[in-house]
Amino acid sequence: MVEISPHPLADRVLTAEAVRFLVELHQHFEGPRRDLLSARAERQGRFDSGERPRFPAETAGVRSGSWRVAGAPEALADRRVEITGPTDRKMMINALGSGARVFMADLEDATSPTWDNVVTGQANLADAVRQTISLSTPEREYRLVDDPATLVVRPRGWHLSERHFTVDGEPISASLFDFGLYLFHNGSEALSRGFGPYYYLPKLEGHLEARLWEEVIDFAERRCGLDHASVRVTVLIETITAAFEMDEILFELRDRVCGLNAGRWDYIFSVAKKFRADPAFVLPDRSAVTMTVPWMRAYTELLVRTCHRRGAHAIGGMAAFIPNRRKPEVTEAALAKVAEDKRREATDGFDGTWVAHPDLVATARAELDAVLGGRPNQLGREREDVHVGPARLLEVSCPPGSVTHAGLVTNVSVGLRYLVSWLGGVGAAAIDDLMEDAATAEISRAQIWQWVHHGVTLADGTPVSAGLVAGLLDETAAGLLAAGADARLVSQARSLLEQVALGDELVEFLTLPAYQLLP
Repeated sequence: MVEISPHPLADRVLTAEAVRFLVELHQHFEGPRRDLLSARAERQGRFDSGERPRFPAETAGVRSGSWRVAGAPEALADRRVEITGPTDRKMMINALGSGARVFMADLEDATSPTWDNVVTGQANLADAVRQTISLSTPEREYRLVDDPATLVVRPRGWHLSERHFTVDGEPISASLFDFGLYLFHNGSEALSRGFGPYYYLPKLEGHLEARLWEEVIDFAERRCGLDHASVRVTVLIETITAAFEMDEILFELRDRVCGLNAGRWDYIFSVAKKFRADPAFVLPDRSAVTMTVPWMRAYTELLVRTCHRRGAHAIGGMAAFIPNRRKPEVTEAALAKVAEDKRREATDGFDGTWVAHPDLVATARAELDAVLGGRPNQLGREREDVHVGPARLLEVSCPPGSVTHAGLVTNVSVGLRYLVSWLGGVGAAAIDDLMEDAATAEISRAQIWQWVHHGVTLADGTPVSAGLVAGLLDETAAGLLAAGADARLVSQARSLLEQVALGDELVEFLTLPAYQLLP
């Protein structure tokens, strides 16, 4: 029996045919998904006991082989600047018309998965594919430009479920729900318009999880009457375990994968989470974990080397700054940092990069243009000079004095303010001139947990304690209430942050307990 929460757009999005397709996906793949999640938990237990990731001996033949992935379709040949954002109607129109080559519509980290956001988001995606998406507000009319960015959709990760759609009392995988609805309604339509059903696959922890995606997509293509490899994917490398299996992930998806993305924020969170029991992996202030620290540099250089050896695009990380016209001096300094970051990525061999705001597109594009010129990418640059072993990927350090009171205040402030936004239905929140999403909130709360759990001392000599954090939470909550924030949301957010940042165990994902509080 299928039970679905009501929604005004159900007749359009959750049609009888679409529901049958989702049920088939659930029946075929829920068991394998649960097995993979169990394997994750077992591996975490081994990490807690001191095991560290390695390049798998059993797949050495894949790493040494001379195979290559299928070439990218024409619509994804040039990806020099990609913009990301939620499936909010206004944001989608602005992103599609931003001048970026690709728009990643994010149903995951940038979306608070209320039932309304999830269903309305699918309707907005369908309108975007058909180029009929528009919006009228009292302030202005929003219309799509003639040559919009290529649309790519990021479904939610394997760890999440959609409780508003159950099969025999069991919630469907959020990954299957998001992926399946978009493909069912838009796969053939997108192909008829010269692009296709394109996806970003998030939060993979290894090649077996990529294999499950391959099986899901192959089944779905056949069920929807699409040719093999009509669906094309890019995989986010945003976990430390996936960094050790990039060749293998590409191999599993070789007929349809176009590239890998350096999902830097989730990657930082992954390191803190996976090695949570080891004080050697305590991280410094979030602002100090830049792309030039050894372990982050090793990860990105290995990604470029792996991608180009296999004929896949390497897509760089997010620039999350939000230009502020009221603070020209802050904006000028931040844009200079964005340019420096994108210049380094282009020089390192990346074929494209991410931004979070339309006003950053020109800055990022200028740096990619300077290296690419008239070429769509730099796949021919194989970076044979790069040699990265396990030690370099795990070369994490926290120098004395690198955890500061300001860093702790930032983490508490960002964590609480973001959760108030997320619980209120907004998953991409502008906080202190940065676009914060679930990934950056995860870093904030994981660092708080590390610093408290491992007894870190701040640069000024103050021990980081639960009591110190509680006091900062009091101050931040009071500021939010004085500014008119919803008292119920502030209270819920505070309790949630205390649970995921101060609990005895580091919760796997903050969105798991947070989701239970959403409508």
